[in-house]
Parts: sequence; structure tokens; C-alpha cells
Amino acid sequence: MTKTIGQQLRELREKSELPLRKVAAAIDIDQSILSKIERGERRASREQIIRLAQLFKVSQKEMLINYFSDRVLYEIADEDFASDILKVAEAKVKYLTKTKQQ
Repeated sequence: MTKTIGQQLRELREKSELPLRKVAAAIDIDQSILSKIERGERRASREQIIRLAQLFKVSQKEMLINYFSDRVLYEIADEDFASDILKVAEAKVKYLTKTKQQ
């Protein structure tokens, strides 16, 4: 998935033909905040993403993957060795997951 979470949310909202104000009210945030989230000017919370996934009846897992991948992207995007960081982080995740299973 190459869309940001904001782009994905706007697309879902437009496909559902719902105005910003109705979606914002449904998840109990201000319309201007939702607009900024869609434009990538503000980050949604994990809880907001879950509520939006429920509202649009889409996979929470897929929405959360997109949400967290954006968070990682914003953290390392300007680094010259971002790909190397991701490879090391992936190895660490695998190691920690394996360690927790033992």
C-alpha cells in the first residue's frame, strides 16, 4: 500500500459519500482535525483509526498497518539510510517475537 493513512481515509469517506462533519462526529473529533488528518497535517491516534475502520467496515489490521507504517515513515524518511534502518528493525521484531514465544 502506497497511500498514506490520510489518503486512505479520504478515499474511504468519499466512497461512502459521507461529509467530513458526519465522519468526525461519528468518531467524536472536530471536523477540522479530521480534515488535517486526511491532508497529512496531523496524525490520528490509534484509537481513532480503529473507530474509523469500524465506521467504514474495513479491516482494522490493514488500517493499523498503514497507520503504523506512516509513523515509521515520518520518523526515518529524511535519513540517508532509511532502508537499512527498516531492515534492522525488521530483524529486531523477528527476534523479539521469537523470544516471546519461548
